[in-house]
Amino acid sequence: MNTKYLDLLAQKYDNEEKVVTEIINLEAILNLPKGTEHFVSDLHGEYQAFQHVLRNGSGKVKEKIEDLYKKVLTEKEIKEFATLVYYPEEKIKLIKNGFDNEQELHQWYTVIIERMIKLISYASSKYTRSKLRKALPSQFVYIIEELLYKADEFTNFKEPYYTKIVQQIISLGQADKLITGLAYTTQRLVVDHLHVVGDIYDRGPEPDKIMEALIQHHSVDIQWGNHDVLWIGAFAGSKVCLANIIRICARYNNLDIIEDVYGINLRPLLNLAEKYYQDNPVFRPKVQPGETISEEEKLQITKIHQAIAMIQFKLESPIIKRRPNFDMSERLLLEKVDYDKKEVWIRGTAYPLENTCFETVNPLQPDQLLEEEAQVMDKLLFSVQHSEKLARHMNFLIKKGSLYLKYNGNLLIHGCIPLDEEGNMEKMMIENKTYAGRELLDIFEHYLRHAFAHPEETDDLATDMVWYLWTGQYSSLFGKREMTTFERYFIKDKTTHKEMKNPYYYLRENEETCRSILTEFDLDPNQGHIINGHTPVKEINGENPIKANGMMIVIDGGFSKAYQSTTGIAGYTLLYNSFGMQLVAHQHFNSKEEVLLNGTDVLSVKRVVDKELERKKVLETNVGAELLQEISILKSLLEYRYMKREKGPKESVPVIK
Repeated sequence: MNTKYLDLLAQKYDNEEKVVTEIINLEAILNLPKGTEHFVSDLHGEYQAFQHVLRNGSGKVKEKIEDLYKKVLTEKEIKEFATLVYYPEEKIKLIKNGFDNEQELHQWYTVIIERMIKLISYASSKYTRSKLRKALPSQFVYIIEELLYKADEFTNFKEPYYTKIVQQIISLGQADKLITGLAYTTQRLVVDHLHVVGDIYDRGPEPDKIMEALIQHHSVDIQWGNHDVLWIGAFAGSKVCLANIIRICARYNNLDIIEDVYGINLRPLLNLAEKYYQDNPVFRPKVQPGETISEEEKLQITKIHQAIAMIQFKLESPIIKRRPNFDMSERLLLEKVDYDKKEVWIRGTAYPLENTCFETVNPLQPDQLLEEEAQVMDKLLFSVQHSEKLARHMNFLIKKGSLYLKYNGNLLIHGCIPLDEEGNMEKMMIENKTYAGRELLDIFEHYLRHAFAHPEETDDLATDMVWYLWTGQYSSLFGKREMTTFERYFIKDKTTHKEMKNPYYYLRENEETCRSILTEFDLDPNQGHIINGHTPVKEINGENPIKANGMMIVIDGGFSKAYQSTTGIAGYTLLYNSFGMQLVAHQHFNSKEEVLLNGTDVLSVKRVVDKELERKKVLETNVGAELLQEISILKSLLEYRYMKREKGPKESVPVIK
């Protein structure tokens, strides 16, 4: 091992005892039970529902409370206590309003603090004291650690000491802050690590708040979804990705995300839209039940929607033409339109067009942007790339994200592994080299990271490849033959709207296919699982999210309200602790207020995916592999220091001070 590195490490561990102590500590940690992993997917801007699932740990928080107090508290009291742990600030306010005097309130504080301390002790039982200390609210670390010792049978004589601590917390007005801190510590301890298996953005109203929550989370990774990549692509300089995100926000009545949240000026686009477009029924925004929107605002959004859609179709054409290996010439639909007859030719068939908005299209050069359109896109891109908040969110996505992740023996992927009908990995030619399977995903990620690192390069292969990830046939994120956005807007015949899925989506029901994929990624097919998002599981039609004898788990059950009428539920989440995996189905989340007032939760059935024959330890995890590496380095340091001391001052090896 590099002796300079060991010399630097010796500055931290400046004596033998410190090295030995750390080795003992790390070796001991390897034998603790593995922490609980929490998997969520396809959040689509639904911050309130996501926040609730995050706070209750997909039911794990309440499960811990029931383990401790089911023989002591009633079901109603357990619900009240669970809600307090989920939303401490709001619940404390509600409860305090119900007390007639200070004495009752102080008595409640005393009881709740004791319950919270016991819950913390129970939730942290598989962690080291050091890890618990890091999770505690910093201003109360000393006090909480003292109260945690109260459970010790030999400390009964210190009862007045503990009583006085709690009394002083209450009398000094710190009880609310302590209870709140303990609640958030419980949430953190119950779930050790969070996996977001794609699609934070689009459709829902608050993806920015989800990003802020993830940035604050203690341990998280992200597998990019197709919608996330669209936002990354826009920030990386892809105008066609930018046009897509604005179009989707207009479609779902979420343009305030662009303008108000990220500070991107849409006025130039509105001026263009007002000049060329009128009302058009297929471009009116989708308004969710309970939302209100004025007719004037609806008309403005309808015009913007048309303007940006036509810009998008124009921007796609040059990419398709300069990248023949994308094999997307069939998508040059603006060139296949007969503008006099108002029909379009698709694979040899002419289809009549309706609700058209071709006011800015030159039939002789249909993909040519008007000078006004080009100027609007230049201004929008400049605004996007200079949004401080968007830069922070996109940088976090890049830092914590990847196209796939191998974690604790499982493969996490948002979309698919492109397959042919026989189950072989689909091949794609890029720069005169053929890629398939894991190599294909690796080269996709390479180009995406290059595009993000070089936003000034706007028409290069890397930037075009990010758009391909959104819409290409062999994209692991799209997983369909083609995206029929044009047809859905302008052709009444719904047979043209159908998007043929990659064979992966029916072959993943097959155990052999899943074994082949796990092997491709160097994972054990006898132990591993594929954890998948992207395609909503239609439980309402009897579809099972657990496929291929438990090897494939699909956790997109419809967080997005736009999907819930077809899925019948409001999302799946997955929990994986030392005992095995549990899949949790969620019902529609109405509001935080309903939870606070009625203790209503949104969990339904938990299904055991598989059960560990032996309780899994940290040693068998990704974290365990990192700790083993640290132990190896520390042992090398120990040997190196000992050898240097044995050589003595006559040797040329410098003495470590």
